[in-house]
Amino acid sequence: MRSRSRFPVYVLIFVVYALIMAIYVKFTSPNEVPIAYRGTPADPASFFTPDQLRRSETLNAVRNWIFFLSAPWEWLIYLFLLASGTARRWKEALERTRLPLYVRFPAFVLLVNGFAFLLYLPLRVFSYSMSRSYGISTQPALGWIRDKLVEFGVSFVTSLAVTAVFFWMLSRRGRWWFKLWLLSIPFTLFMMYVQPVVIDPLYNDFHRLTDPALESEILDLAARADIHADRVYEVDMSAKTNAMNAYVNGIGSSLRIVLWDTTLQKMTEPEILLIMAHEMGHYVMHHLEWSAAGAVGSSLVMLGVGSWLYERIVRARGERWGIRSRSDLAALPLLLLLLSALSFVSLPVSNAVSRQAEASADRYAMKLLNSSEGAVTMYQKMAAASLSDVNPPLLVRWFRDTHPSDMERMIDAMRFKPDPSAGR
Repeated sequence: MRSRSRFPVYVLIFVVYALIMAIYVKFTSPNEVPIAYRGTPADPASFFTPDQLRRSETLNAVRNWIFFLSAPWEWLIYLFLLASGTARRWKEALERTRLPLYVRFPAFVLLVNGFAFLLYLPLRVFSYSMSRSYGISTQPALGWIRDKLVEFGVSFVTSLAVTAVFFWMLSRRGRWWFKLWLLSIPFTLFMMYVQPVVIDPLYNDFHRLTDPALESEILDLAARADIHADRVYEVDMSAKTNAMNAYVNGIGSSLRIVLWDTTLQKMTEPEILLIMAHEMGHYVMHHLEWSAAGAVGSSLVMLGVGSWLYERIVRARGERWGIRSRSDLAALPLLLLLLSALSFVSLPVSNAVSRQAEASADRYAMKLLNSSEGAVTMYQKMAAASLSDVNPPLLVRWFRDTHPSDMERMIDAMRFKPDPSAGR
């Protein structure tokens, strides 16, 4: 009973936090720029309609509130499984079936993941409905549900593999967390390799760029960047969103440069070439390789800190939560809780590194083209299409933004000076 009585305290803390964050996102008004940039192309009032400004203010407050609630909501789910004894009872019920471990283990992982998925679903539905009502998402409900089920399936398979290795390591002596980190290195590289060729096609249709003339322009640009590419990929996103994007992912032979079809429909050729040059900048400056190295390095820190916390929490609260040893399967919610919490806490660092990489790719693109033509209008179009906040508040920038703000990117583009001696 003592462990159960603590859960209302967790709920109260969450409610207070939610109220504080609601006040924060309400009073950090979006789309306000410093006085020096008011009236310039970086000022949203110069390219947003009054209705878009109003809708952006409301939508971004809700978006940010959902974001800051998401991780603590997930923690609350795992704390409930632990403090209420639900995880322990599920494990004991499966043990009473006398089924072999290779059946009980995935069943337990499925129960925990499925429970978390269902209780987290209201936030996802709320986010989707807001995006849909504001004209950002165009995806029908059935398609959205399908994507979420695919996402759950991929997450479950990945979680099952990682959890199996984790608890096997815990059952052995020695520095289990360091051995786990060594095993995580090939796993991280493998996931980066298969993401564009196996996982991404589960959600969207990819094909060769439908405009041969534009593809030729892009491939010529790639040759100037000393990138040996023979195709550019287009992904059909217009059935899901009005937002625009392009990206590069994968490593080695699985690397892909991808354009959303919404970008092709709404951008001019100079704008598209600038986007492609930006993605080429990531390739030329080896950002994907650095990203892989960063993931490996950060996992070492997270596993080291996480193992220290895990061992101490199991000793302090294991008996109350029905965790009989450090390798007891009932500790799975604790593992997921620590993983989520450490990931959230590390966001300011990983996001700062990402913003630096994105800013350097922006500069590379303008230098490669020796022009910033189309840059400002490109950022304006992308901001208007997604009703984004061009100058987000501090906490949003720290925890949520992986790119420089639209305002910063437009200012950099306006300051760019072409090299008169360089040919385009």
